[in-house]
Amino acid sequence: MTSQILKLVFFVPASHVEVVKAAVFAAGAGRQGNYEHCCWQVLGQGQFRPMAGSSPFLGELGNLESVAEYRVELLCPANCASAVKAALVAAHPFEEPAYEFLPLVQI
Repeated sequence: MTSQILKLVFFVPASHVEVVKAAVFAAGAGRQGNYEHCCWQVLGQGQFRPMAGSSPFLGELGNLESVAEYRVELLCPANCASAVKAALVAAHPFEEPAYEFLPLVQI
């Protein structure tokens, strides 16, 4: 029986994309068959406004910030998801990184 595979999608500033990818790869994500460190990424534009109580890596409280960010997608075995999430959060420069795990249907 094959273990469930999830798709991890996360957003990360261009300055930290390689560091965060390395962390999630080391935690067990990004493998497909006989290949490792597999992912797809595209550069885009993210925006946010730091509010009271935040400690932003970029920007200033109350000001709208726009930053070049990568959307990165990769496979993750469900049994590695907790370790991969912990690695992503530890390596990511934002105090609240945007990410999601999506279940995949295997046919």
